[in-house]
Amino acid sequence: MNIANILARKGSMAVTVRPEQSIRDALALLERHNIGALIAVEGDRPVGILSERDIVREAAHNDAFFARLVADLMTRDVITGQPHDDLPSVAHTMTERRIRHLPVVDQGRLIGMVSIGDVVKAQRDHYQGEVDTLQTQLLADEGGRAR
Repeated sequence: MNIANILARKGSMAVTVRPEQSIRDALALLERHNIGALIAVEGDRPVGILSERDIVREAAHNDAFFARLVADLMTRDVITGQPHDDLPSVAHTMTERRIRHLPVVDQGRLIGMVSIGDVVKAQRDHYQGEVDTLQTQLLADEGGRAR
């Protein structure tokens, strides 16, 4: 299983913002889409990511932060994934780097975003499928021996 499998199930919509937009605009997008992070793009290329944490961190120290721009708060060193990335390595990267949202790019172009919740759910579903298969095989083996 890989990122492409997750995007196929959840869709490839990624909510974006331009670096020159205001934080107030960004907050409205987060609320409207009920999400925790926005990908800052120039054209169709990710140039940053703005998360709830970035906003909260700034709000705690600066009452006038609503007038600031996305470019002022976004994380510029964007960690991205690619559709063929396997889930164990994606989960490892997200856990070790302490990130909850991973923009997905293909040939440098943004094609979607996955969250740590998406990765955990996909892994859980995969493992549950394996458990179900093993239980079915065990029951079939026991049924064959009982005859």
